[in-house]
Amino acid sequence: MAQATRERQSVQLTVRNIGGISDTSVEFEPGVNVLSGRNATNRTSLLRSIMTVLGSDDASLKSDAEEGFVELQFDDETYTRRFTRENGTVTSDGEPYLDDPELGDLYAFLLATNESRQAVLTDQNLRDLIMRPVDTAAIKSEIDTLEQEKSRIDDELDELSQLEQRLPALEDDRADLSTRIEEKEAALEAKREEIETADASVDESREEERELDERMSELGDVRSEIDSVRQELRAQRESLETLRAEREELERDAEELPDAPAGEIEEINRKIDDLRDRKQSIQSEMNTLQRIIQFNEDNLEGTSSDILDALTEDGGHDHERDVTEQLVDDSETVVCWTCGHGVEQEAIEETLEELRELRTSKLSESRDLDEQIDDLKEERITYEEKERQRNQVQDRLERTASQIEEREGRIDDLEDRRDSLEAEIDDIEAEIDELQTQQDETILSLHKEANQLEVDLNRLETEREEVSREIEDIETTLEERAELEQRREELTEELEDLRTRIDQIEAEAVESFNDQMEAVLDALAYDNIARIWIERTVQEVKKGRRKVSENQFTLHIVRESESGAAYEDELRHLSESEREVTGLVFALAGYLVHDVHEEVPFMLLDSLEAIDSDRIARLVEHFEPYPQYLVAALLPEDAAATSDSYNLLTEI
Repeated sequence: MAQATRERQSVQLTVRNIGGISDTSVEFEPGVNVLSGRNATNRTSLLRSIMTVLGSDDASLKSDAEEGFVELQFDDETYTRRFTRENGTVTSDGEPYLDDPELGDLYAFLLATNESRQAVLTDQNLRDLIMRPVDTAAIKSEIDTLEQEKSRIDDELDELSQLEQRLPALEDDRADLSTRIEEKEAALEAKREEIETADASVDESREEERELDERMSELGDVRSEIDSVRQELRAQRESLETLRAEREELERDAEELPDAPAGEIEEINRKIDDLRDRKQSIQSEMNTLQRIIQFNEDNLEGTSSDILDALTEDGGHDHERDVTEQLVDDSETVVCWTCGHGVEQEAIEETLEELRELRTSKLSESRDLDEQIDDLKEERITYEEKERQRNQVQDRLERTASQIEEREGRIDDLEDRRDSLEAEIDDIEAEIDELQTQQDETILSLHKEANQLEVDLNRLETEREEVSREIEDIETTLEERAELEQRREELTEELEDLRTRIDQIEAEAVESFNDQMEAVLDALAYDNIARIWIERTVQEVKKGRRKVSENQFTLHIVRESESGAAYEDELRHLSESEREVTGLVFALAGYLVHDVHEEVPFMLLDSLEAIDSDRIARLVEHFEPYPQYLVAALLPEDAAATSDSYNLLTEI
């Protein structure tokens, strides 16, 4: 988006077939530009043309034209909006100054139909207007991201706690194994001493002893292997039991998870599409109303080409007479462009006001549809989260089932290997039994016992090593807990900060609005309005099928009596001119609070008739330092009260 700069230079605006303007080119000087003239001089159409080329859609193609455009030469760049009528539909394209005109539409383009001014006139909740330029959606998205990370860390910390609970039992197992190993080592040492004593008293051939030793050694190896197989078999069976228990727990979790109604997400998507279609339809109606309002305003000003043609046809009308004078013979009546009869001007203005109020009502309806769409999106997220949890449990069930199948297969293999080793042991023991007839049974028995002690000792040492490794692994994993807990604490603080940040932003915005409205009121110096301020309250409102707490921004008026006593009054008790002034003060405060001049180079003022000339002059002077170009449409007597240094434009 183009950014407003503070470089001071004149700009050129060219308009063709927009509103009531056929063709014109106007140069604006830096600072204040005053459009001086009576009604029906196309001042409002020119202001809308500026809005259009800056990016707003609040403009219409001239009723008798097929094409039109607005061109702005600014900062050595040319910005253009083009309009084309085809088959009764007007389309627009081009390169406007602003990518997003919302900030300007709300607080810089302060015509009579300005949304901020109208919101005060219709006594709406001002929160949406005040907060709309503030990007709270990014904060909410960040909250969702941090909550997901915090949930993941909570799960990891739970797993670490479960691991930590296993440590005492593992430490006890290791200590018990160490004790048993010491006992086995002592028994083995004693058995070896017995063998040495027995060997010294028996005279046996070296060959027979060697063969017996080989068989005994072989028997020890096989027994050691079968012991390892049995140990692994026990471990696999324990793992299988754990997996089966885990599967049962997952199955219970799956049963506890609520089933998502079939097609619920698709139904929500359909509802969202329907609401979007309704919003688009309402938007179309608003555009049509805006064109009707524009058409009637142009006709009321006497600038519509259709009315011009009707009044300049031969048939008794004075060709030399000013067209506006033919439409408006005095200040009370005008010629109706529908029936051709004279009607009260006030009646047409009242109808026009009703159309404006209808458009405001449609705008409010569009906002309600946005809220409904947001509610449905939240509901969809809830269903999607449940679906994600359900899929996660199902994936874990599938992985657990696969692991159970692997364990069962491994157990079958180990049982086969155990049976094979047991058969091999039987064969070796049979050979040893044959040798026992050739050896002293006492020595053979001692060797056999020593061999069994060695097997037992090896098994115990292996078990202790495995327990020690498991303890080390758990302790290494637990070292991550401090870091995870620190990150969890940081996330908790960040979430708390983010959840309160929106409230803080709202409170700061309201405070800023109150300060700026006070400054604007001081500049206007009204005697009967002492203060205009906004109160921020929380109310229970219904959104969709549930009630939620929602912040409300309510406008208050403080009057001052002749005796100097202050008292609060309601907006609906104000006169129409006072309501107009209040709406203008609110919109001007928004301009200052949101630093609109940093984004939008133009500030446009129109329909200031509710303010007297001196106050208009003070108001223009108060805002002169902010925008690069301040363009105010004023009546001649109001323009005369402004500074002579301003650029005065009397011809459009």
